[in-house]
Amino acid sequence: MSGPVSPLALERYELKYLIPASMVEPISRFLEAYCEMDYYSTVSPDKHYTINSLYLDTPSLYLLRFKESANAFNFNMRIRSYGDNPKPPYFFEIKYKLQEFVRKKRALVHEENWAEILEWGTIPEHVKGSSRANLEEFLRVKMTYNTAPVILTQYRRKAYLSVVDDYARVTFDRDLRYQEMNDWCVKPDEQLLSHYDHPASFEQPDCNVILELKCEKKIPYWMVDLIRHFQLEGGSFSKFGNSMMTHLGIPEVLSPGKLYL
Repeated sequence: MSGPVSPLALERYELKYLIPASMVEPISRFLEAYCEMDYYSTVSPDKHYTINSLYLDTPSLYLLRFKESANAFNFNMRIRSYGDNPKPPYFFEIKYKLQEFVRKKRALVHEENWAEILEWGTIPEHVKGSSRANLEEFLRVKMTYNTAPVILTQYRRKAYLSVVDDYARVTFDRDLRYQEMNDWCVKPDEQLLSHYDHPASFEQPDCNVILELKCEKKIPYWMVDLIRHFQLEGGSFSKFGNSMMTHLGIPEVLSPGKLYL
């Protein structure tokens, strides 16, 4: 694998903006002075690549309830794969979030039968270093909360990594879809996928692309310039939360504060 890639463990700020599709190219041109496309965008013909995320939750949907409550802190668990027909490697991720600050830990797994790791708790010998430590934490949290698959989301991403900072990343996500998933499976069924990027899911009806600016503790000046130049106004959007609420048929008006199940 060549080109810029993201680390397996990171702490960063994530600033989200909901934008119309017409702004993707102008912002991309602005970014080219400071960033390069990440590996997956570089090798994709249309510069967008498919991301699948299998989200886990408890039988009572505790993680979703906690996320949609008034608590500033929350976390989610997911197994991430790439492409319409996912193949190894797979990424086991826990994402801890305190307001805009995120701590993400991911483990890289090359096993095709990755579900056996979760069923038996046995870590393959090839998983070493930070990947092994992060996978051990994933298994520990899974057992503590008794989490299992609840939903599979898919979207198309265009991503950039800074070449002038130690770490800074910009992503555009569009074409958000989901399907209910109660099995250890990361391959979506095209016939079962449904969109959840409808107007009711976004704060602004004309905006259907999620722009995220991700950086370490100090926000780069060029990100500040980007926000000012395009007059971006901060928003919020949770792929896990919005897909689950769409799937459960919960009215959008309930989503900012309390979740009634």
